[in-house]
Order: sequence, then C-alpha cells, then structure tokens
Amino acid sequence: MSLADRHYHWIVLIVAAFLFALAALSPPSLMDDVDAVQAQIARNMLDSGDWVTARLNGIAYLEKAPLKYWMIAVSYMIFGVSDWAARIPIVLSCIALCWITARMGAWAFSPRAGLYAGLVLATSVGLWLFTRILIPDVVLTLTIAVALWAFLRALEEDTRWAWGFWAALGTGFLLKGLIAMVFPVAAVLLYLTVTRQWPHWRKLKPLSGAVLTLAIAAPWVVLATLRNPPYFDFTMRSVKGEYHGFFWFFFLNEHLFRFLNMRYPRDYNTVPRALFWAFHLLWFFPWSAWLWNALRGGFNTAERAGRLRLLCLLWLGFILLFFTFSTTQEYYSMPAYPAFALLLGAALAGDSSGWPARLMTVLTAVIALLLGALFFLSRNYPTPGDISQALTLNPEAYTLSLGHMQDLTLPALAYLRAPLLVATLAFAVGCAGTLLKRWRVAALVAMMLLFTQAARMALVVFDPYLSSRPLAEALKAAPPGEVVLDNQYYTFSSVFFYAGLRKGWLLNGRVNNLEYGSYAPGAIDVWLDDDEFVNRWQSGQRHYLLIEGPSVPRLSSRVQLHQVATAGGKFLFTNLAAVQPGAAF
Repeated sequence: MSLADRHYHWIVLIVAAFLFALAALSPPSLMDDVDAVQAQIARNMLDSGDWVTARLNGIAYLEKAPLKYWMIAVSYMIFGVSDWAARIPIVLSCIALCWITARMGAWAFSPRAGLYAGLVLATSVGLWLFTRILIPDVVLTLTIAVALWAFLRALEEDTRWAWGFWAALGTGFLLKGLIAMVFPVAAVLLYLTVTRQWPHWRKLKPLSGAVLTLAIAAPWVVLATLRNPPYFDFTMRSVKGEYHGFFWFFFLNEHLFRFLNMRYPRDYNTVPRALFWAFHLLWFFPWSAWLWNALRGGFNTAERAGRLRLLCLLWLGFILLFFTFSTTQEYYSMPAYPAFALLLGAALAGDSSGWPARLMTVLTAVIALLLGALFFLSRNYPTPGDISQALTLNPEAYTLSLGHMQDLTLPALAYLRAPLLVATLAFAVGCAGTLLKRWRVAALVAMMLLFTQAARMALVVFDPYLSSRPLAEALKAAPPGEVVLDNQYYTFSSVFFYAGLRKGWLLNGRVNNLEYGSYAPGAIDVWLDDDEFVNRWQSGQRHYLLIEGPSVPRLSSRVQLHQVATAGGKFLFTNLAAVQPGAAF
C-alpha cells in the first residue's frame, strides 16, 4: 500500500481545507441577495434572542428551516460578527463532506478509490461554485451522505448505525425541510426493493428511529407554529396578500406549491430540464470525462463495492428524476454530488487512461488557448473605476446561478487579466499532466487548485458590483439618519450587514421573500411608495437613499439628491447637503 493510500483521508482534508478555507477570507465580501441575507438573519437571531422565528428587517421570515442560522449565530458567538465567521459553517461542512465521501469510498472500494472520490468532490466545479454563498445545501448534502452510509453499515455490520441514519434525517429537516428526508428515504426504499432485502428492515429500528428524528426536528416546528398562528391552515392556493401562519407557509407554500410551481411569490426561475441534466458535465469538470466509465461499473450486490455502486446509482437517479418534474435551480442536485464522486473515484482508481484521458488533454489545451486568447484580446481595453462600468447588465437572467456569465464581454474581461493569466496557467498544467498516467489525477487536482484561486481573484474584482460593502462603509462614516432602500431588501442586503443596520425603509420593496410576513398580524410597517418617500425626503430630517444607477432618474426628477458615495453602479444619496465623516451610524 502506497503512502497516499495509507494517508488518503489526510490528503483529502488538506486539499479540501486549502480550497474552501481560503475562499472564506474577505474579500470577496458577502454578496447582496441571499448571501448577506443569511448572515443578517443569524445576526438578528443572536441580537434578539429569538431562535425560533427568523426575522429580516423586522419582518417574520418563515420559509426556511433554522439550523443554518443557528450554526452561523454560534460562529458569531465564538469568533465575533464578521463575514468570514458567517462562512465558517459552510467551510467546515465542505471539508467534512469531502472527508466522509473519501471514507465511504475506502470502506467499500479501496483506499485509492476513497482518495480519488474525496478529491473529485473537493475539486469539482459545482461544489466550489455553489458554496460561495451562504445556502445550506452543502450541509444538507452532508446529512444525506451520513444517512446513507449509516444505512449500509446498519445492514452489514452493526444495527447501532441505524441511529445515525435517523439522526441525520432529523438534522437535515432542520436545514431544508422535508426534502432532507425524502431523498435518503427514497434511496433506501429503492435499494431494499431492488436487492430484495425487505426482511432486514428491522435492522433500521424504524419505530425508535422515527422517535429520534421527531425529537430532533419536531420541537422547532411546534414552537414556530405556536408563535406564528393560525396553527393549521390547509388553504390550497397561494396568492398575494393572504396570511395563513407558519405551518401553511412552510409545509404547503414552500414545499408542495414550490414543487408544483404554484408558489407565491414566485421569486425563482427554473432551468430547462435538458440543461439541468447536461450541466452535471460542468459541475463535475474535469472528472466528468470519466462519467461513462463510472456508470458502467459493476453492481454485483454480493460484494460491498457493488452494493455501494447500486446505492449511489439509485441515490443520484432519484434526485435527478425528482427535479426533472419540479422547479429547478442549478444547485438543487447537490445532494447527489457524493454519489457521483464515489462512482467517479472508483472508476479513476480502476483506470484513468483511455479515451477520457485523451479527451481531457484536448479539452484542457483548448481551454488554455482560449483563456490565453481572451487575455491577449483584452490587453488594450481601459479599466477605469470598477468592473460594473464594463458589464452588459441583464437583471432578468440573474435568477439563475450562471446568469452573470452573460455580462462577460471583452471590456469586462480587461478587469480580469490577472485571473485569466492564472487560469491559463492552471489549464496548461492540467494539459501537461494528463499526458502522464502516473501523475494524471494529481495534475488535474493541481489544475483545479490553481483555477479556483483564479476564480476567487475574479470574485474580488467583481466585489464592488456583487456587494454593496463600500456604500455600507460610507454610511457608517456619515452622520446618523434614516435609511431608505429602493427596491427589495435583497438588492442592498450587504449594507445591513456591514453597516450594522437592523431595519430600514423599503421603497417599492414589498415583494418576494418579505411579502408574506408583512401581512402577519402586528407586522411592522417599513414600506414606502414614491409619494411617501418624497414626503420623508423633504421633511428636514436626515435620510439616506440606496439606489441602483438605472433607477436614479425616477427620483432625481422629484427630489434633490446629494451623492455621498458610489460603487458598482449603485449610489448612496442624502437629502441634506454637506455630509462630513462623523459619528458612527
């Protein structure tokens, strides 16, 4: 057994820590939209002491389970409130997920297959890309991987592993609701059916295990229902202006109606089904070249390796099929990533040569040449100010995770020359390494380590556009006053986090995620229309306005705006002139 085989788990831990821990540093700052929203909700929980009902801008935010907020809030308690502290739970979950995947592969296949499975997951494009924001999917994926490994071990080794299965279900529910139970339970039922092992169902301790799951998940549901009545409303419609309490919104609107595309407000988009499937070639780049080999592996259930392969196939197959019939975002299939990685790891350990290796040689060479050409073609474009001045903005596309890719023109790429150069070097290393059988996997890992650092450099360049942190810093240095945000809360959510704001006025912002809670009995009034804004702006009391560039003419024609700061195509104005740095806001 080689040194790498003996210490495979340490290699996976080191590579994953390098990838994900470095990415937690700031900048890049927390982005406007969901990234800063999650961090702010956790901060509000910590400040208010209410760990049951999530709130945003003083409004009940009832659609999501709370464990991700609890994890971030605990991180704040230990390290203090900061963006990197908010990212620590995601970082640790990524590292743990890669390690668990490696351990599963070593347990069923071989230490070498476990090493490759962990490295495949750690260095794939999808896991890195979709953990740049504070969404709970990677933590959910970790609970599903633990549940299914515990299931296999309960069947084969010791029934005490069944407790791990049920505990993981309850924990997953507190991350993302019923879906965390549906995926592993469906995989288990399919596995028992295909392998005809129904007589062994008692090994899973279903009655006592269900009690354990309920003990973990039910207390929060009960408390949230009691604190946000009506308790049980089963209205089978989702329309503007109706409030039916927590139970209805969380279980019907957020689960059933979202699946059926009946949810209101419809603040999401959906990926075409063919693209949703095809994108997995990108999410598992560069390892997807071996995907065909991975899916052709043996499924002989007389062997442990065959049993895990079968479970992985059922695991990923059910998830992909489920979202084929539901509303779909690119990252929704993340709970299937460990299954893909395990199959790919086993395939690579068996044989990393052949046509997949030749394909990767050609593909990495083409990408290196393309990136080098983009670097060369963008060399003479000027780069005044920040990158927002060169983007071809298309907000309608931004409801999809890759929507911002449409902004990348040659003038915009001129701001990214350094990342382009590092990325070119990365793919050159990968191309050279694919020619060497012994070092092929190591070279592709090195390629992705370099490429993800290039991607992080690019995110730093995009920081003024993706985050409003510069405006938050200007607001903190300005005299106190009331803050008005044009558009919905998400548009400037990072300002609340970095400026330490608890509440602000929302101008024409009673939409999307805060709309439902705004109709709850006793909900505070934080909403303004244009006429109400004009009255406040002209009241003589200092106000600040945060607004995107294209919307400025709408208000500048009605009131006088004194600019305090601008960054990323966004502006901070005040109604009173002569703003000087002074007391903290």
